[in-house]
Amino acid sequence: MIFPKKILIISLIVIIVAALVYVFIIRDKSETVGDESSDSTEEGRTVQEASLPVKVDVARIGDLIITLKSPGEAMTNMNVVMKAEVPGTIKSLNVEESKHVRKGDLLVELDDEELRLDLERQEAERLRVLSEYLVEKRFADQGELSPTVDAEMVQKARDEYETARKLFRAGQISREEYEKASRELELSLIELGEMKDEILSATKMLTQREIAVKEAQLELEKTKIRAPFSGIVFDIQVSPQEHITTGTELFTLVNIDRIHVQARVLESEIGKMHEGREVDLKFSAYPGKVFKGKVKAISPVINPEDRTCKVTIEVPNPEEAIKPGMHADVEIAAEIYTDRLLIPQLAVLVRTGGRKLAFVVEEGIAKWRYIDVGLENEDYIEVLDGVKEGEVVCVDGHFTLAHDAKVRIEK
Repeated sequence: MIFPKKILIISLIVIIVAALVYVFIIRDKSETVGDESSDSTEEGRTVQEASLPVKVDVARIGDLIITLKSPGEAMTNMNVVMKAEVPGTIKSLNVEESKHVRKGDLLVELDDEELRLDLERQEAERLRVLSEYLVEKRFADQGELSPTVDAEMVQKARDEYETARKLFRAGQISREEYEKASRELELSLIELGEMKDEILSATKMLTQREIAVKEAQLELEKTKIRAPFSGIVFDIQVSPQEHITTGTELFTLVNIDRIHVQARVLESEIGKMHEGREVDLKFSAYPGKVFKGKVKAISPVINPEDRTCKVTIEVPNPEEAIKPGMHADVEIAAEIYTDRLLIPQLAVLVRTGGRKLAFVVEEGIAKWRYIDVGLENEDYIEVLDGVKEGEVVCVDGHFTLAHDAKVRIEK
């Protein structure tokens, strides 16, 4: 019975020793893994610190532009409703909706037969009167006017007329005074006999016949309606073979090669407006696209209702992307400050207490600099002290940087 007890004791001792050995082996492995993990973390931190990616820009001398914002509306001053000037039947309609035409193109032609016949009648009447005039002029023995004035008197009347004409154009005399001088000259010329032919023509109605012919020609020309300027035709309201009357609206012709945008600027800001200043315009139809224009005119009148002043902006529109009636967000260059040291707004950080700083990259090391700032706009800020021209400042990836952190510049 004693022998089995010894065996049991020996077995327990072996088990305890084995357990202790196992515990020591596991602990050693755990410490080894922990050391390796610690080394790996330290190495990762070192790599991370050496390769923090940042984006940069350069501090440079430039113009700081302070802009004023205003809503605006696009329009064009070349927008004409074409109307008929004479009645008639549309013989040909050479337009299509939203199609381009050039200045001088024949757009509408009316049937001109009646007007052409009228012109022929007026021309025949003119020839009849002209024949009578020529016969009477050749064979008349009377009608010579005995001059009661001499050439010197006529010249004096002519000089007085020229003086009166110049004074009238300059607004220094009345129309009555001008017409009096004109009549005095005519009477002098008549008495001298220099206007004999004109008087005979008027007496024989030749002058009136010639005027009637010209009027008939003018009416005939109105049957052909041409484009007064290059543009786009829209809102066509007539059809071929339709009979129209004087004043009938035919269609609308618009030119949008150059667009005017009407903006309204507050009365308190109008002193900052100047003709020729550059303008940025954005339209909701073209997200992210900026159109360029210039201030063309500033109204001399303030709107008493909202105390604003109308500012007209001219915008080139060669691709005709901007349509009249479009709403625009307008940014007008109101104040321009030249030769300022500028960095992007993105480069500026604000610490607790309101102090501003920027990170400057020197040989791959980010160093923070406290900066004194001046004027600013939405994109740039003026640096008075803390950064020099040509230095590289961080504009992205710098929010978590520490002083003397290693960085990698990315584009």
